[in-house]
Amino acid sequence: MGSPKPGRTRHLGEDELIERIRGTLGGGIGAFGLRDDAAVLEVPGGGPLVVSVDSVVAGVHVDLALCSPADVGWKALMGALSDLAAMGARPLGALVALCVPGAGGDGELALGVMEGVAEASGASGCPVVGGDVSAAGVLVVAVTVMGTADGGEPVGRAGARDGDAVLVTGPCGGSAAGLRKGGGEAYRRPVARLREGAAARVAGAHAMIDVSDGLALDLHRLADESGVGFVLESVPVAEDATRDEALGGGEDYELVMAVGEPDLGALMDGFEAAGLRRPWRIGTVVADAGVRVLAGEELGRLGWQHSIG
Repeated sequence: MGSPKPGRTRHLGEDELIERIRGTLGGGIGAFGLRDDAAVLEVPGGGPLVVSVDSVVAGVHVDLALCSPADVGWKALMGALSDLAAMGARPLGALVALCVPGAGGDGELALGVMEGVAEASGASGCPVVGGDVSAAGVLVVAVTVMGTADGGEPVGRAGARDGDAVLVTGPCGGSAAGLRKGGGEAYRRPVARLREGAAARVAGAHAMIDVSDGLALDLHRLADESGVGFVLESVPVAEDATRDEALGGGEDYELVMAVGEPDLGALMDGFEAAGLRRPWRIGTVVADAGVRVLAGEELGRLGWQHSIG
């Protein structure tokens, strides 16, 4: 086994790298910093501002053979907005940094991407308020989104409690199945569950996360931050998807939430009153962080993590 080259570090998984970055920043990060789907900034004289940034990189997050430029723009904005949804926040605006291949950048590609951004902006009610354009070696769309909890407290990952119900807003695996089948709608045009996140926050959800990297992995992350375990009975699987795709496929952008039993009725009623699909109950939070099972078997951390190094 060879030694690492001078000046190089070993490959790091995404979660491990984030932990290392937390240590590097030390006291420079707040209570929500690098621990939740979005950061929360206290605005002097106003309520908390919920902020997140996400990126779509061609060849990493999206296959350009399966997606049009407009699909890329749609995915970029909706993926970033899903982080607001996971905090129960309503979007206020977005900044889009667009890096386009070519010495001078491909103007038609850039316009195609921004057409998709505009479509997602209209569908979500999130205006694009600024951004940046640059030439680059590969297509990259980086989106910063800002939102508000409308006077309430944003929902983080760390509040799940023993006995809470574990819910998910919809079947998972649709995006992975779409990719496998050559570019289905769920893969090309995901939808951030903004209304569902707000309804869950108002109903008193204790913790929440979006399914961006895989239902299993993201549920483990919520449990890690809450210091709890979980017992799952089943998971809803999207049409044409496999159980493995539902657990580890990622990019479904459904929301997983922990809700106290006394609040379950109000949450379901709130979803119905808002014209939303009732979420699925998939299990229960338990106090023992070492217990993380599905149908009686240990559930691994199935999902996507970048390997960096």
